[in-house]
Amino acid sequence: MKRIKNFPNLILILLLSLIVVTACQNDDDSSVNNNNPQENIPDTFSEYFGNEISRDFLGTVIDKNHNPIEGATITIGSETATTDSNGVFMINGATVKQRFGYIKAEKAGYIHASRSVVPSNGTNKVTIMMLEATVVGSVTSGSSGTVTATDGSSVSFDGNFIKEDGSTYDGSVDVILHHLDPADDDMPMQMPGMLYAENENGAERMLQTLGMLAVELRGSGGEDLNLAEGSTSEIKVPVDASLMSIAPNTIPLWYFDEANGYWKEEGQATLQGNMYVGTVSHFSFWNCDIPTEAITLCVTATNEDNVPLANMYVSITSATFGTTYGHTNENGEVCGYVPSNESLELNVYSYDVCGDNPLHTETVGPFTVDSNITVIVPDNPDIIEETVVGTFNTCDGNAVTDGYVKLSYGYQTFIDTVTNGEFEINLLRCSDNNTFTIEASDYVNLQVTDSISYTFATPITNIGTISACNAVTEFIEYTIDDGESTFIFENISANFYTDSPNYPDPTLDIFASSNDQGNCYYMYGALNDPDYLGTYDSYSFNGTVGDTGFIIGECLNMSDENNNITYNLTALGNVGEYIDINFSGSYEDYQGNAHTINGVVHVLRDN
Repeated sequence: MKRIKNFPNLILILLLSLIVVTACQNDDDSSVNNNNPQENIPDTFSEYFGNEISRDFLGTVIDKNHNPIEGATITIGSETATTDSNGVFMINGATVKQRFGYIKAEKAGYIHASRSVVPSNGTNKVTIMMLEATVVGSVTSGSSGTVTATDGSSVSFDGNFIKEDGSTYDGSVDVILHHLDPADDDMPMQMPGMLYAENENGAERMLQTLGMLAVELRGSGGEDLNLAEGSTSEIKVPVDASLMSIAPNTIPLWYFDEANGYWKEEGQATLQGNMYVGTVSHFSFWNCDIPTEAITLCVTATNEDNVPLANMYVSITSATFGTTYGHTNENGEVCGYVPSNESLELNVYSYDVCGDNPLHTETVGPFTVDSNITVIVPDNPDIIEETVVGTFNTCDGNAVTDGYVKLSYGYQTFIDTVTNGEFEINLLRCSDNNTFTIEASDYVNLQVTDSISYTFATPITNIGTISACNAVTEFIEYTIDDGESTFIFENISANFYTDSPNYPDPTLDIFASSNDQGNCYYMYGALNDPDYLGTYDSYSFNGTVGDTGFIIGECLNMSDENNNITYNLTALGNVGEYIDINFSGSYEDYQGNAHTINGVVHVLRDN
């Protein structure tokens, strides 16, 4: 199976998609059971989907280079949204079906993109990779012609084209052509819908792909075109060298129904050399696939204390039909289609920064009906469970109601929604990597925070309050005794000295005051040797020579007695770059009263 490190770094693909890694079977093979006379096929295919339900969605739209796409229009049923500067969209309360939800993404300059899912409880997360509408070649109406891509995929035309309204088109035709290769790790994000289909008899099937071809036709004015009625085109779809040994001589063809969000069987292709060659009568995505009967399976991953494990990588492998995969949501749940009537191998993984070995393996199934199962992941001394919580406010101090928080750890990014200003992100981390960054976005008001560095305070890290203020370039925030947070945005100086007049070793000196609030803040730090970053305790001017640590008591009525504050210096940039420090703990004031404090320093270095 594929190693985790080969999958995309954005951990936003939650619902199971099929990847081909094993042998194929013909559609008329009795083991596929495509035409089982005992199968109960409904009058309309949508009856498979169940009743309408309301679900929440959080997704990311990216390009082929994994960069976010801003301004894409997202549609789920009657609900629409637009992706922000991070390529993120949020749609809450969308109406979908129990076994099927369809998300469409559109933007000028890209071909139509989509994702279909089996909706789970909680927030459904998806990633859609949009492909550019790059013209590979052109043909002219009234004349036959062929357009061939650099990988050998091609489309031949007889010269008869129509517009969307059915009228005849005359003129030059631009051909947009993309071959989607199952050997490409990004294919599950690039393909439309999911590998779920209606066969020629009206029965639902799960698909096993050997290659797809996306074709869109545009007129000289940019209008969408298609083949005229009665016209056909020959398509050629390359088969990756790694799959040639398992490619059958003939394979069913399936086209993607963009209106409904699933594949439909229509015709077949023949293997000629390393190409599947088939004839089609219209254009969309075309797919060379082997079908199998399937059920929906929802897997909930928990630890030994029955606590759900979010953001876990779950794979299910069929000896016949390959591997499906997905990531658990905040409820520890992931749902998707898997082959029916087969014993399946289920693996639960952490992330690529923690290695490729599964945390848990077991055999599940066979399943004959839609099912829900729970798997318990045993404790692992090398993997640490973390929960990061905090409050996200607007710049004027109100709770953000529609927003999200992006946590980056190692090579991974986790995005979770904010509820009434509060957020909670659960993940597993490796014992040798304990830093992360947080960036939050107010989705409605289009305000964001800076990316701020933190250190895990296992098992729960409370980062306090962060605010979305685009105009703010640096700030100091702290909260005492769970009271109102204090923010200082102005009159901040931050200086780093490798050898100061008052102290021979490296030091930090940060001072800030707020003219409006009358607040002041002074932080002094005596640092370790380079690279200076790390965890520090409280520093005392009356302590041992050469001692290190931080002190913030001058403006805060904070004594040295019972001072148990921990400071994490996570970034120390060059002049003009950021210094990031977070701190938390307990202390006594000069009157002997006990207090707690947590805070963040995100300031620009002046010296």
